[in-house]
Amino acid sequence: MVKQLLVITGATGSGKTTVSHYLKTAFQIPQVVTHTTRPRRHNEVDGVDYYFETPTTLAQKHLIESVTYSGYQYGSSYEALDLAWQKAPLISLVVDTQGAQTYLEVFPKIVSVLFLTVSESQSLITRLEKRKDRPEAIQKRITSAEFKRDLILPPTLNQQATVLRNDDWESTKQALAALIATFRN
Repeated sequence: MVKQLLVITGATGSGKTTVSHYLKTAFQIPQVVTHTTRPRRHNEVDGVDYYFETPTTLAQKHLIESVTYSGYQYGSSYEALDLAWQKAPLISLVVDTQGAQTYLEVFPKIVSVLFLTVSESQSLITRLEKRKDRPEAIQKRITSAEFKRDLILPPTLNQQATVLRNDDWESTKQALAALIATFRN
């Protein structure tokens, strides 16, 4: 079977990780585990949610893309892609919009981009609060240039991305089912 990669992108709080976890549970689509130097959140597990790295250990990875976001480094590696493809031919990856653009450049024939958005950007802040991010971390994220960049679909992804408004979880799940059906047909 042909390898495929669904790259999930959008602003922080738009539901990227939630969507990726849902795809894994509902459709058996493994998520590529990415790397970060940010501290672990209370409910996160190393090697499951992220590979939690130091700047030194991250520099030793074979990264496809990397970005600094709110003062922390994030990146995805060839090794992590290969591990996910060993589980299934269709896998998902959560990255920012800059990372999505990189993946389209590196793997143009096998990448599909899913851009998540919401109707009201204030709801993104509410979601960050619900996941128990620290108030100072939320403030740092929502004032960052990266957050502002990821609120809108970049022009380079306009013709390449499926845009999904993630305001209502039941509607989002229906749209995801329709999207996954296109991959499997």
